[in-house]
Amino acid sequence: MASLEIDGTRRSKSVEEIDEYELSPIEEVRLTVPTTDDPSLPVWTFRMWFLGLISCVLLSFLNTFFGYRTEPLVITMISVQVATLPVGRFMAKVLPKTKFRVPGFGSREYSLNPGPFNVKEHVLISIFANAGAAFGSGTAYAISIVDIIKAFYHREISFLACWILVITTQVLGYGWAGILRKFVVDPAEMWWPSSLTQVSLFSALHEKDRKRMTRAKFFLIALICSFSWYVVPGYLFPTLGTISWVCWVFPNSITAQQIGSGMRGLGIGAMTLDWSVIASFLGSPLITPFFAIINVLAGYVIFMYLITPVAYWGLNVYNARNFPIFSSHLFNAQGHRYNVSAIVNNKFEIDMETYQKQGHIHLSIFFSISYGLGFAAVISTLTHVALFNGREIYKQFRATYKGKEDIHTKLMKNYKDIPNMWFHLMLGLSLALSLILCIFMKDEIQMPWWGLIFAAFLALTFTLPISIITATTNQTPGLNIITEYLMGVILPGRPIANVCFKTYGYISMAQAVSFLNDFKLGHYMKIPPRSMFVVQFIGTIIAGTVNITVAWWLLTSIENICQDQLLPPNSPWTCPGDRVFYDASVIWGLVGPRRIFGDLGDYSALNWFFLVGALGPVLVWLLHKAFPTQKWISLVNLPVLLGATGAMPPATTLNFNAWIFVGTIFNFFIFRYRKSWWQRYNYVLSAALDAGLAFMGVLLYFSLTMANRSISWWGAEGEHCGLASCPTAKGIVVDGCPLH
Repeated sequence: MASLEIDGTRRSKSVEEIDEYELSPIEEVRLTVPTTDDPSLPVWTFRMWFLGLISCVLLSFLNTFFGYRTEPLVITMISVQVATLPVGRFMAKVLPKTKFRVPGFGSREYSLNPGPFNVKEHVLISIFANAGAAFGSGTAYAISIVDIIKAFYHREISFLACWILVITTQVLGYGWAGILRKFVVDPAEMWWPSSLTQVSLFSALHEKDRKRMTRAKFFLIALICSFSWYVVPGYLFPTLGTISWVCWVFPNSITAQQIGSGMRGLGIGAMTLDWSVIASFLGSPLITPFFAIINVLAGYVIFMYLITPVAYWGLNVYNARNFPIFSSHLFNAQGHRYNVSAIVNNKFEIDMETYQKQGHIHLSIFFSISYGLGFAAVISTLTHVALFNGREIYKQFRATYKGKEDIHTKLMKNYKDIPNMWFHLMLGLSLALSLILCIFMKDEIQMPWWGLIFAAFLALTFTLPISIITATTNQTPGLNIITEYLMGVILPGRPIANVCFKTYGYISMAQAVSFLNDFKLGHYMKIPPRSMFVVQFIGTIIAGTVNITVAWWLLTSIENICQDQLLPPNSPWTCPGDRVFYDASVIWGLVGPRRIFGDLGDYSALNWFFLVGALGPVLVWLLHKAFPTQKWISLVNLPVLLGATGAMPPATTLNFNAWIFVGTIFNFFIFRYRKSWWQRYNYVLSAALDAGLAFMGVLLYFSLTMANRSISWWGAEGEHCGLASCPTAKGIVVDGCPLH
């Protein structure tokens, strides 16, 4: 029964009584989210706090610890959902049910065991555990700043400054996110596809139906299969994760390997049998709506199979054939890796004399065009949302809750809402603490106070449009490129200031989007909003503190951590993510965009992509107005299309090929022709595949990797496409590559 409050009187309303007007307009939501609620279920329980705190600390520790290894492993919230269910049910059986009163809290009675372990406790535990994790990384993004300061630049920074940096960058965006809830959480059209996976899994784990195979049983079977299979590509036969058969057929051809390599080329014919490769960078393809997959496919095909080959083999743009076709490394004009360390002086500024000797930094054609598309994607986000969602946003602003309300919004009105003052206070305190960091600890982070204000303004500007994109397409454009660019132009020569500005501008927005995503999950699961707020806030503080503590321990206890050439052979502490972060600080902060993308660089033409991003959505909108009967035009989402390859690098063509293939099978063919199966099991399968992979990954790491136990044979040597990283221009000589 659904409990509703109408005219001040709460009454029960059966599913049959819900009229069509109250149903969600999104079919996936109607098929997945229950339209019932039991407001009497307890949420502030001892079990929730105990399991939530333990899970938060454990998950934060493991994700930070694994983040430094050569092949990082992110343990997701799904693992916590699975692991805490039997523990919660066990606690419900053994904890005493005796009721007691707490002095100072009136006559209300409490109990360590208020009844069966319920789904709302389970949701809060899972959100508690995952609080503070930056998108896709499992740990606070600002940890990378600490890593490059201590491990790459070998500069001192205090633990207090690190802690403030981590906590404020994680919490700052929560303030304005709470104020924006009315625009991207309550409206039924804002459906947040990724949250449906969690809804489906929670429903499966707490399901009572015994007439057919329950979703819990299906989940367990799929989890065991995923867990058992991952030992093959994860340890015994890694080549199955990167099958590039074209390279096997043509072992001595650079061009063939550039075409066939899934890791360092165009990926023609490349495939994988490893779920971690499929879902690692773009998320699970099972939860992304098909129209978004089509937009990603269109942008990916245009970029990788039209623009890139023509620019490389046809036009030789930017002397493209002097370098590999697909690489994120930096090169000199002769095709060799750029010696970045040589151009950094003792003041952490650019050594102009050495820089002029080495010459300009050069990029592969893939890397340079990907930057251009990144420029276009960010600007098109604003234009697209203004044109296609501006009217709805305006209506929500004029009449916050007076528009159409679906059944889920009506059910949530049974609970006390969060006062806006809570968000204002959080925003004010986090901003004040950030200003203290910038003013009194400026020597440690290099960023002036006005840089913080500018970064916060930038993040606030983009939070609403990017939230709308994420809520409707499951794709989240990033602000990392635009923030790096702006600060590099305004304040060149300060690499730490650049990455701090990027983190405050980009991650505060990303955290705001993550905060809103969690609130939508709570909206679907009918969790009291105030409980959600408290759990997310406390979880973020705890997670950030654990993140920086573990990072500090590793950075101060492991000799030469992150230094590939100085570490012992087969050492796992190579920090690949931090290496990319360090390179970005050099490109945008040390050298500066003017010497690469400006009048002093070779890639100034890429700035025209900003204009493409601004005008592209206008063209689509005009076509939509001119041909209103052509429904497909409104589905053309240029921020998604232009940002389709935003995950590249580090994502590869193999990741994209597999993701698009699997997503099309499940969200087009199975969704259309086996809808009942899709409704019942699709999101459950996605969760099971993730959980099985995570559990086996942890087991392999602690049992084999930590003990340096590896196997050596042909199937453990990757995709066998070494020549794909070679240049093809005549006269360019690179070690390991044949002469032309």
